[in-house]
Amino acid sequence: VQLVESGGGLVQPGGSLRLSCVASGFIFSAYDMSWFRQAPGKERELVARITDISDVTNYKDSVKGRFTISRDNAKNSVYLQMNSLKPEDTAVYYCHAQNSHSGYFGKGTQVTISS
Repeated sequence: VQLVESGGGLVQPGGSLRLSCVASGFIFSAYDMSWFRQAPGKERELVARITDISDVTNYKDSVKGRFTISRDNAKNSVYLQMNSLKPEDTAVYYCHAQNSHSGYFGKGTQVTISS
């Protein structure tokens, strides 16, 4: 099983980034996919989730209206479009796959918001 994130970087406040995660080694379409993040000294937290079939989404309150999660089952990929970024969004962002039997994390991609 592999989850490989990309798209992180350094951007100014108010900027945008699009994170991507490519999955392999499991039946991608059968898993709910999520993005978590972990800032220095803080616990890992759920940012956004999209379900396996119906594509229902939910978001952490502080990112609602700014972040959008989406998936492309044909490409085994999940995305996180992040707009109006704030310094408090700075963290390592992790892709996560979950079904009733198992869950997997990627290694993460660093997102830094700073002027």
